[in-house]
Amino acid sequence: MSYQVAVADSVFPNLDPAREVLSRVGATLELAAEPTPEAILRLARDADAVLVTYAKITGDMIRQLTKCRVISRFGIGVDNVDISEATKKGIVVTKVPDYCIDEVSDHTMALLLALVRKIPFINRQVHAGTWKMPNVVPIHRLRGSVLGLVGFGRIPQLVAPKAQAFGMKVIAFDPYVARDVFARAGVESVDFPTLLETSDYVSIHSPLVSETTNLFNADAFKRMRRTAYLVNTARGPIVDDGALAQALDAGELAGAALDVLAQEPPPADSPLFGRDNVILTPHMAFYSEESLIELQTKAAKEVAAVLTGHGPFNPVNPEALHAQSR
Repeated sequence: MSYQVAVADSVFPNLDPAREVLSRVGATLELAAEPTPEAILRLARDADAVLVTYAKITGDMIRQLTKCRVISRFGIGVDNVDISEATKKGIVVTKVPDYCIDEVSDHTMALLLALVRKIPFINRQVHAGTWKMPNVVPIHRLRGSVLGLVGFGRIPQLVAPKAQAFGMKVIAFDPYVARDVFARAGVESVDFPTLLETSDYVSIHSPLVSETTNLFNADAFKRMRRTAYLVNTARGPIVDDGALAQALDAGELAGAALDVLAQEPPPADSPLFGRDNVILTPHMAFYSEESLIELQTKAAKEVAAVLTGHGPFNPVNPEALHAQSR
């Protein structure tokens, strides 16, 4: 039996790892000419499965799919797929929750260290001919400081020991994680206000859902220490960029390092541009050569499992499987 798999969009140099996995079950894949609804639907309308990276798979698009059994995301989050409509249609949505946990936890620490030690700022000065160590004053010691993690899933559970190796105390807010998980990691479980008020550094690792959209708003920044730094390697809309800029202007926190923004790429007039105490990287925390191969392989295996009648490994809406079995 042969299957057709539509690829909505891709950031990969090629799709060879996914193609290799799918060829084993008689599936072929084709990439949409561009990540627009029209171009995606030209391939996906009668396809057996859809692979997607960042393109929006809306409810209207899902209603037009005639044969699709699985939408597999090349990534951890699935906020670009209408899960509710997919479930109604009996289409299982899958994700790859564990492909880049080393890379993102490393990038989190890299951003934090660069921010605290003011590396980008002073690097620019030295390259411009200014050799003045006093220009970085003040810098505070990491040992003995408090890192607050918002979310305590796979990635922050790897951030914690890396921070602890620097002598930092780690606390975390995640109402969905069992207490014994915190205990085993040597991490204190706290509520959100406590985390904001007691952390020297705050690192965001929560998913983007209605409860976390603009979680870091003007009120949150007012609760943070004026000497605190914010790091976000999760999802851009968790932070209100405008409120962050205003908080930085008001001196309500010391700086921020963001790998993700509410709008990507950011507009040319972003209020976060041009600040010595803000580090921006282009949604790259997930990246390594190894992680890209792992991501493609695991996302394709989700498709292959569903198409061949096996259960997916990481379903977002497992209830859709019941509709497929009827």
